[in-house]
Amino acid sequence: MILTQIIIWFCSVALVYTYFIYPLLVKILSASKKNNPIVFTRGEYLPTVSVLIPAYNEEAVIQEKIESVFSSNYPIENVEVLIGSDASTDATNEIILKCEKKFPHLRLIVFTQRSGKPSVVNHLVSLAKNDILLLTDANVMLNQEAMFEMLKHFKNAEIALVDSNMQHKGLKKEGISRQEKTYIKGEVNIKNAEGKIWGNMMGPFGGCYAIRKEYYSEIPSNLLVDDFYINMKIFEKGGKAINEPLAVVYEDVSSILKEEFRRKIRIATGNFQNLSNFYPLLFKLNAVSFSFFSHKALRWKGPFFIIFALISNLLLVFYFQNLPVQMHLFYTTTLVVQIIIFLMPIIDFILNKINLHPLIPRLVSHFLSMNVALLIGFFRFLKGVNSGIWTPTQRNQFK
Repeated sequence: MILTQIIIWFCSVALVYTYFIYPLLVKILSASKKNNPIVFTRGEYLPTVSVLIPAYNEEAVIQEKIESVFSSNYPIENVEVLIGSDASTDATNEIILKCEKKFPHLRLIVFTQRSGKPSVVNHLVSLAKNDILLLTDANVMLNQEAMFEMLKHFKNAEIALVDSNMQHKGLKKEGISRQEKTYIKGEVNIKNAEGKIWGNMMGPFGGCYAIRKEYYSEIPSNLLVDDFYINMKIFEKGGKAINEPLAVVYEDVSSILKEEFRRKIRIATGNFQNLSNFYPLLFKLNAVSFSFFSHKALRWKGPFFIIFALISNLLLVFYFQNLPVQMHLFYTTTLVVQIIIFLMPIIDFILNKINLHPLIPRLVSHFLSMNVALLIGFFRFLKGVNSGIWTPTQRNQFK
């Protein structure tokens, strides 16, 4: 009985800590901190940059993407843009070739066979001329200041990676876009705080970030989450990673549950790949290990905490008959709370059918779906991942 109580309390505290206490802790610790103060100004010579864009069947967004890069306020003579088309079968290549006539700093690299994003990015890095790389997805649009706001930090030799501030467009009351935005906004705040406190932001948003070429590590061809891998390799080499809130970029957030759930399973599988690659860092007992454990490792184990907490609670209510009355009442209450939480997706579905979209049921349902995706991703990781090839989510869902 005592062991069962230890399990339920350990699991509950772990979940509360990683989702609530740790975010609050870094918010408090970073309140008096400033982001990297050693930056380039507009009057100085700014570093040259290679913008690398992996693309597969991106005809819906690729022209807008190219124009968003070249409409930047960053000196165009300091920029080269390399787009790797991963055996695209739509009009992606034709659109890029037309844009090459307008933008001489643009170059298309065509892959005749599907290689997957890791292989495409590795090859683009090998072709890049400049010491600063800006890795960005085809569906992520840059505002005019985003490039400067990221690259200004590379005046500080300690900075190896700078993340952007992802904003979302096309939000809908129905679907999952609002709760996804809420979750990602919280992640941006946590990562910004980690960068300000320790310089060890736990993973950029892979849609757009800048990195020193010397800190880039070749991505394994079967890896599904390359941005976190690159970030953690930087820490192994002693570099720092930060988030820049003023580097605003835009992405159409998914509103289709099936599409988003498929994406989350892929990311979850990649998370466990990265956990297996970098688990030794958890035992370094430094700022990196603390953030890695608190922000990522515990969250990735969330579905197991949820399952074991429920099983322990059921045992305490229905199996152990010698519990004191007050304790039995307490654990009965916690079981009822868990059941209500598990019923939230059904409640949310019913409310959605009558055109009601309260945020709390949406957020709880989103939390549960993320943990289901993590559970599925864990078992897919155990089966083994042989290829980093995957299909992007549907573009321009907001239109």
